[in-house]
Amino acid sequence: MIETLTKSGISAIQPIVKVQGLKKSYGALEAVKGLDFDIYEGEIFGLIGPDGAGKTTTFHVLGGVMEQTAGSASVIGQKPRDVRLEIGYLTQQFSLYLDLSVAENLRYVAGLREVEKDDFAERSQKYLKLMNIERFSSRLAGQLSGGMKQKLALCCALIARPKLLLLDEPTTGVDPVSRREFWDLLATVTTEGVTVAVATPYLDEAERCNRLILMHEGEIEEIGTPMELKRNLGLHRLEVRANAIDNLERRLHQVEKDDPSIFSDVQTFGDRLDVLVDDVARASDSVRQAAVLEKTSESLSIEVQEPTLENVFVTKLRAKTGSEIPAAERMFPFVAERSRKAGGSGLHGYVQTASNGTSRSAIFAQGVKKVYGSFHAVKDVNLQIEYGEIYGLLGANGAGKTTTIKILCGLIKPSAGRMELCGQKSNLRSEALRQRLGYMSQKFTLYDDLTIRENLEFYCGVYCVPDSLKRERIKWVLRSSDLAGQEGLLTAKLPGGWKQRLSFGAAVLHQPEVLFLDEPTSGVDPLARREMWKLIRDFSRQGTAVLVTTHFLEEAEYCNNLGFMVAGSLVAEGSPSQIKNSQPGKLVELRFENAQAAYAFLKQRFVSWRVSMFADSLHVVFDDPESELPALVKEMAASGLVPLSSRQIAFSLEDSFISIVQRASGVV
Repeated sequence: MIETLTKSGISAIQPIVKVQGLKKSYGALEAVKGLDFDIYEGEIFGLIGPDGAGKTTTFHVLGGVMEQTAGSASVIGQKPRDVRLEIGYLTQQFSLYLDLSVAENLRYVAGLREVEKDDFAERSQKYLKLMNIERFSSRLAGQLSGGMKQKLALCCALIARPKLLLLDEPTTGVDPVSRREFWDLLATVTTEGVTVAVATPYLDEAERCNRLILMHEGEIEEIGTPMELKRNLGLHRLEVRANAIDNLERRLHQVEKDDPSIFSDVQTFGDRLDVLVDDVARASDSVRQAAVLEKTSESLSIEVQEPTLENVFVTKLRAKTGSEIPAAERMFPFVAERSRKAGGSGLHGYVQTASNGTSRSAIFAQGVKKVYGSFHAVKDVNLQIEYGEIYGLLGANGAGKTTTIKILCGLIKPSAGRMELCGQKSNLRSEALRQRLGYMSQKFTLYDDLTIRENLEFYCGVYCVPDSLKRERIKWVLRSSDLAGQEGLLTAKLPGGWKQRLSFGAAVLHQPEVLFLDEPTSGVDPLARREMWKLIRDFSRQGTAVLVTTHFLEEAEYCNNLGFMVAGSLVAEGSPSQIKNSQPGKLVELRFENAQAAYAFLKQRFVSWRVSMFADSLHVVFDDPESELPALVKEMAASGLVPLSSRQIAFSLEDSFISIVQRASGVV
């Protein structure tokens, strides 16, 4: 392990955190069951696992907030409680003062942490600038967006220059641009001697950690670098693309059912299938045979890729828990007489037909604008979303997404432009039309002081669900949310992930024709996230049009089409593959013996968004790597930084998003 860490540029031999046989019980509940791990100086150490795995309890012990029941935990060779001034802790809940300004919160925390006046002045200016919030220093914390609050919380956690920084799901609800800035700052502070331990539900973030532990029910299932975890899975990932992808998926699931040895997993995204396999040649032949049977072989393409961390997470935990909801139990009890074949699409749903016999879109917007005084929140947005389509609307905080959604679902009137919703051009706020829509907002909207069943019965009443259907619909929500038998529990006592699943169930009780989802999986662990997207796809395949926003770009891959918003304008549209393939320039992965020193060097040569750090590798966006890379390598070699390897890699959706947003903002 030390050898691996040294190759990653982490040279400490003695761990800064040492955990041995750690246990923590709450009465009869054993939350943590004998953990053993070390964290070394300067590394970013990740904890991943489903809700209830014991991550937060582990952080409470390491942060000196509570004592363990058994075993030992030390930070810098001492009990955590005795070195709390050397520990920074960013909790899941925003814990600063909403009625103090950004600067006042920083000053207050600095006072508590006994930071010298000169050090405070230098550090506060530095961290606010790195987080791009220095111009908001006089703004009240309560007036900040969710992403800006998390940035402020991180600045406060760093102001005392801690030796250990604990981050418990720090980027939940944070937009991709702010997430990239957040992780850039973490990469920077590790070069200054800060050690980071982070728990995250986002596995693309976990790729940035030097090492990870996968936890489940208070135990460590696996520990290693991201590369080691993926290699130990022993599987390959096939990216399969073809026309009529839904039909091909059904065929492959049947193959998987008949012979589980061929495919380990078949996962559907917006315009592709991900198939986990042991034998690439055998599995590829099976996919080709299935494509022939579905008459889609001419459009078939198969690419062999390494598995993702989500593949590791889901495969390991599914094998242990078998918790995947069977398709038959997952399926919503759709009312058959309200469904009919969509012409030529293979989808079932609420297709409305115009007088000329053509199919109307579920959502149509042309030249839509919204102006508040002199501020243009939405600028000339054109959208067309069909029945059965999942459309992702993406953008940084303040890009205009929420305003656009409120216009599209009739909550606010546009300042200009033309709108159609479910075929209606006028009276978009009518009660009759609202009964045909479903809406799941960004914030939890159920009632904390009502039980789960009382909330669902209330929403059945709001959406006028017939008495004859209520019992079956509520039973489905409880089953699909994994809450059957707990319907008497107050919703206030549910973890965030369960609340989100319950909110989704409440939003679709009435079988809506158009479904608006605003960050539906925020804070949901990967296993539950996959189940929720299966539910979303079930509705789309029955003809429901789905408009979804998300800050988690990996899950945007589930959408059929995407639209990227910047400063109120829609600047890019297309399928996930089209978006990624249309990016200018090339993305190159560089590996160095001292990745942190190389990162600091490259940050001086490129604009910030072009360089990002992933554990012991760097991702750099070049306009023309063939001409730029040799000159850069020569310049770095003169400073003692010689790449161990370099290779061109495909743009991820997050890379594409960052590139589109920054280029549209004029930062090239």
